Amino acid sequence: MKYRRIATLKSFDEFAEYVTALGLNLPCDYEVQSGPDAPLAQPYHLGERVIGNRFCALPMEGWDGTLNGQPTDLTVRRWENFGRSGAKLIWGGETVGVRPEDRVNPNMLLLNEDNLLPLESLRKSLISAHRAKYSQTDDLLVGLQIAHAGRFSHPNRYDRLEPSIIYHHPVLDHRAGLPPDYPVMLDSEIEELVHDFVQAAQWAQQIGFDFVDIKHCHGYLVHELLSAVERPGRYGGSFENRTRFLRQVVTGIRAEAPGLLIGVRLSAFDFLPFRKRASNGVGEPEPTNLPYPFAFGGDGSGIGYHLTEPIRFLELLRTLDIRLVCITGGSPYYNPHIQRPALIPPVDGYKPPEDPLVDVARQIAVTAALKARFPDLCFVGSAYSYLQEYLPNVAQAVVRTGKADFIGLGRMILSYPELPSDVLNGKKLDRRRLCRTCSDCTNAPRYGLVSGCYSLDPFYKRRPEAKRLRQIKQSVTQSPNSANRKK
Repeated sequence: MKYRRIATLKSFDEFAEYVTALGLNLPCDYEVQSGPDAPLAQPYHLGERVIGNRFCALPMEGWDGTLNGQPTDLTVRRWENFGRSGAKLIWGGETVGVRPEDRVNPNMLLLNEDNLLPLESLRKSLISAHRAKYSQTDDLLVGLQIAHAGRFSHPNRYDRLEPSIIYHHPVLDHRAGLPPDYPVMLDSEIEELVHDFVQAAQWAQQIGFDFVDIKHCHGYLVHELLSAVERPGRYGGSFENRTRFLRQVVTGIRAEAPGLLIGVRLSAFDFLPFRKRASNGVGEPEPTNLPYPFAFGGDGSGIGYHLTEPIRFLELLRTLDIRLVCITGGSPYYNPHIQRPALIPPVDGYKPPEDPLVDVARQIAVTAALKARFPDLCFVGSAYSYLQEYLPNVAQAVVRTGKADFIGLGRMILSYPELPSDVLNGKKLDRRRLCRTCSDCTNAPRYGLVSGCYSLDPFYKRRPEAKRLRQIKQSVTQSPNSANRKK
């Protein structure tokens, strides 16, 4: 299970040889262009809007808001870094809750009437930081990702799960200790949630956001609706029923917030939940009955994908006049290796069961297949941070050959916010700031600490949370039983 670290691949040729040895078909350009004619510098026309280049800042889960869901100085700093990055598409900054009881953590931002002015100020801070560095902001598109955390809700304490579930899942229910009679959300409760999403979209438009993302990924509630094949009633069973929530929310937004753009971040495929193998800590699929029906975009095996239903979903988006699509896969809560490739797992996670480059290539291939099928839709790709030194080479090849329209960056923006700007201006990458996927940006929130890059960002390295995080990691390493206390 020894995989080459990207940092040890000292040249493009060495990287390309390793990719070939893995049997991967990973697009990659030898020379990265800069200047106005470079593929990554090309503007994208989205209707009447022009987005200035092909980099996108992806949404992440913030753990540094107040308990009532307002941004703090730490939140503002992160959003200003999104603005300084040079990316012209900002896909939400981070996930924002629509109801206090359905947030993934107690410090998650909350979109409600009391928080409108602070969230408006947060958006303006991002734009001001972008203007200060790049002058032009009329080619900047800024959205807000709205979500319900579903079975992963922790609204009151980071270590106390308070789930809302769409159906009983044979593996995830067991992990969470949910009894067979644990209540499933009623159709009437889902209908009430439609109103909450529409109201959130109205508020987002009111405070100046260009679009909202109706989050359909990573195991959150609306993603779980897509796999509710065994749920009875209006929101389960048939594809039409499983997408009813989306159609109702979009209809409401069109009526109540006309002109607001809509995007969807979609887990276009999913696998079985994985667990840590007792013998060596490597991830393996949880045992369960096959075929496995609960993976949207899965092939029934639990470890493969089939794009029939994702294609139907994108056909639906087209009919709903939704062009903005961000593709991801799986969930950070139960199969993170397919969603967020990393060589070093979180302290409560498992070692990668395959070279993380395999997972990068899978996401790129899925996005490319869907883009080929829907050339009129605007596709943002994910899972690029693991590429590190060779991120620009792969990103350029992907955009140049039309396999995606935008390159989405998440973790890399935390450690190296200016990477898009440096690439576009032909500057040599600062290797000291490249995200090495050490997973500390995940480790800290898992134990109630604020978001940030504790490994490479001097600002966070100096904070008291950095010392606390080191102590937690040491404690977990020394206590095998504690490593399994939180999934």
